Amino acid sequence: MEGKYYKTKESVDEYVKLAKDINGSLLIEKLKKFLSLNSTLLEIGSGPGSDWNILNALYKTTGSDNSDEFLSYLNAKNSTGEFLNLDATTLRTDKRFGGIYSNKVMHHLTDDELIKSIKRQHEILIADGVICHSFWKGEGSEIFKGLFVNYHTKKSLREFYKDDFEILLIENYKEFDDDDSILLIAKKK
Repeated sequence: MEGKYYKTKESVDEYVKLAKDINGSLLIEKLKKFLSLNSTLLEIGSGPGSDWNILNALYKTTGSDNSDEFLSYLNAKNSTGEFLNLDATTLRTDKRFGGIYSNKVMHHLTDDELIKSIKRQHEILIADGVICHSFWKGEGSEIFKGLFVNYHTKKSLREFYKDDFEILLIENYKEFDDDDSILLIAKKK
């Protein structure tokens, strides 16, 4: 579900300030155990580029976002980077990747959109490709700052991914509060 929060310069500037000290380095350390360095990687929802910078030092990373404001920001900060305007559900690209990564992006999708995204990720991954996604842990959904947030459990995520991916790792972790988040790493079947 698309919100307007990430679509204006003011909201992007606000988010960049709020997220300046937050990145997925701990998640990326876990990903490195399953995805070979220098693999091609798509990051879904690069936002201000904090994770993209870490990923790009390890992988041949293509960033993406569905916000023109974030894409302008990313291109201005990373003149040699490759960034695509992609919707997390449809992922309309002809490129194929060894891995796909997102940090707290997929929870903005409804259950139906998540299912479509999972199928599309499967299509754009090479054989044995790896995904790495983080989610907010919980049940139900809410609107936060005008954005849809869909909470997940390990059980619900296993159910969503079981047909297309072999789960390699699924674990709770702490972003702000104990066990408030779930990391899922899986391999294309």
